[in-house]
Amino acid sequence: QVQLVESGGGLVQAGGSLRLSCAASGRTPVTFAMGWFRQAPGKEREFVAAMNHWSGGSTYYRDSVKGRFTISRDNAKNTLFLQMNSLKPEDTAVYYCAVGISPLAGTTEGDFGSWGQGTQVTVSS
Repeated sequence: QVQLVESGGGLVQAGGSLRLSCAASGRTPVTFAMGWFRQAPGKEREFVAAMNHWSGGSTYYRDSVKGRFTISRDNAKNTLFLQMNSLKPEDTAVYYCAVGISPLAGTTEGDFGSWGQGTQVTVSS
């Protein structure tokens, strides 16, 4: 079993930046894809970004964050990152880190098997 702990969330003004981290422990997910999802109040959880199991592997983003968010991972430190720039109020949500069920990244919740507790990101206008 893998445990995931997200950090780095907070309150930021529109146009600002945050860097989320996800530390993995237990059965570390170096051989699996990892990703980020988010859930805004009253909405379903949605895909944000994912990458294949190796550092520097293929990355995938939802259209609304392309060019603003960057996903990366440090397998030596069992940590996943999400650099978020040019934040918008519509990015406000709880952000969740997840480990995939295979080495290749997917973009749906069914492609991921372990989840963190989430970290709140609030972007003020």
